Amino acid sequence: MTDEMLIRREGAVGFLTLNRPKAIHALTQPMDHAMTEALLAWKDDAEVKVVIIDHSEGRGFCAGGDIAFLRHSALTDGGVSGLRFFYEEYQLNHLLMTYPKPVVAFMDGITMGGGVGISQPARFRVATENTRFAMPETGIGLFPDVGGGWHLSRLAGRMGQFLALTGARLDGAECLWTGLATHYLPHDALAEAKERLVHGHDPAQVLAALSVTPPPARIEGNAAQIARHFASDRYEDILASLAADDSEWAAKELATLHTKSPQTCKVALRQLHDSLLCEDFAANMVMEYRIASRVLTRPDFAEGVRAVIVDKTMDPKWDPPTPEAVSDALIDSIFAPLPAEQEWKPL
Repeated sequence: MTDEMLIRREGAVGFLTLNRPKAIHALTQPMDHAMTEALLAWKDDAEVKVVIIDHSEGRGFCAGGDIAFLRHSALTDGGVSGLRFFYEEYQLNHLLMTYPKPVVAFMDGITMGGGVGISQPARFRVATENTRFAMPETGIGLFPDVGGGWHLSRLAGRMGQFLALTGARLDGAECLWTGLATHYLPHDALAEAKERLVHGHDPAQVLAALSVTPPPARIEGNAAQIARHFASDRYEDILASLAADDSEWAAKELATLHTKSPQTCKVALRQLHDSLLCEDFAANMVMEYRIASRVLTRPDFAEGVRAVIVDKTMDPKWDPPTPEAVSDALIDSIFAPLPAEQEWKPL
């Protein structure tokens, strides 16, 4: 076990509490292992009626995965240890998605990447005034994984494609409006919600009773533009559509897209398209592991992390450098099946 996770049972609740505040609770392998072991142990424990995923002190729920570890793997061991991380993390995502007991995720604060992966599978996803939700992976040459293909592709109005490509941040009200959250509670009501769940009250009733009406969802005002400009699964079409619009909003989104990895923007569009063809979440995770096994060691990931996170120069040199230079053959190779013994499998 690890002190980066606080795992306990209190009354009717099994608590999975992220405890890595200096890293905004970004997930490490030991954290993934600890959550998986606890979930498997509680699966057949009649005393545990509900699982809560939350965080200890700090300003975020979970900022993502251990990006520094993944980049080190890409640069030093050909991605072997990084792929092991992905393999096990995806098993945790799938375990949560198929878990037989109600899971309540309190997305109170920054919820990105890996944090999305452990909160979106939950039956109950609670946003607050502190929630800042994003899948910003295209900005570091990665892609919206941990089940992002499944969750984002199933949002209405091409909202998932917009979030995947731009990495836009949503607040709690916007998460509720898009369906990424099921409930909106004030931060100050969370302790009361947890206390009632500990005493065995029904999660749906508890959360409904403590929910409040959020502020207006700002993104609703841009929904029609998003649906129109992000309608195509061809990245060049999206860029052209935005370029042909002289509005300030379109110019801002186009400028944002020009900072992203062209390769992983194309990967993300294909990923969300193909996810809708997947028969279940496991099939989606097989696809995402295939992508991860290629993208992790391609140039854009190490370069993107260098520019955005390590050096903070914000000047990544993408390879290929333009959308037009990212060939269909390259994208096909990223999505191609792996040898049978290397394919991802659920627990």
